[in-house]
Amino acid sequence: MEALDFLNVSFVDVIDIVLVALLLYSLYRLVRGTVAINIFIGIVIIYLIWKLTDALKMDVLSNILGKFISVGFFALIVVFQQEIRKFLLLIGSTNFTNRRNVIRYFKFLNLKKDATQIDIVNLLDSCERMAKSKTGAIIVIERSNSLDFLHHTGQKTRILLDNTILETIFFKNSPLHDGAVVIKENNIVATRVILPVSENKKIPAQFGLRHRAALGISEKTDALVLVISEQSGEISLVKDGAFVPYKNLDDLRHLLTEDLSA
Repeated sequence: MEALDFLNVSFVDVIDIVLVALLLYSLYRLVRGTVAINIFIGIVIIYLIWKLTDALKMDVLSNILGKFISVGFFALIVVFQQEIRKFLLLIGSTNFTNRRNVIRYFKFLNLKKDATQIDIVNLLDSCERMAKSKTGAIIVIERSNSLDFLHHTGQKTRILLDNTILETIFFKNSPLHDGAVVIKENNIVATRVILPVSENKKIPAQFGLRHRAALGISEKTDALVLVISEQSGEISLVKDGAFVPYKNLDDLRHLLTEDLSA
């Protein structure tokens, strides 16, 4: 019966397995849809090959891969710098520590929320009208990472999102038009917010300060950002430090719904 000893699983072993699964799922959610997911998959493949060569007693290849794996931890810190930052923000976020959000975040049997609390139709209707009038705007939509640290840079509010409120805020003669707004659970919770500007030197020259600020906050948190160009009237979606391409407003609505329901 010694061959079946591995079947003796204790309660602590079950907890250990569950925690590892939750950790891996969290990492997957952070890198899903980004270039980092390809790096993550590559590392997993190398690790599996290393284990296979070690089991087959292929000493030379096993030693080479083993050395790579042993120093790879420090390389991961550099490669996944932004993702690690987001993970730590998630752990320390007041949104995450809320019981309801913990259950929702780690819900394996149902990977999508029932419905997003943000009225995406009204939001995009306002954006479309501002785009036609070339009204510059930057709208930050809070997701898992708390954006409370931004509120002190602007003015805290509690305004229900409707068809015209954003247009009123970003009207060029409005005292609140300068800066970004933060949306949380279909409420505008802050206006005139100052966002951190991205230091990415590969940003195309045609993008101005609004777009750089949108990239900056999306690099540091998992927020979604809508930017309306004052020059072209184009609506841009920014996520995970990159511009997300879309075909039309229906496609943009689908992308927002998918991201906010994930």
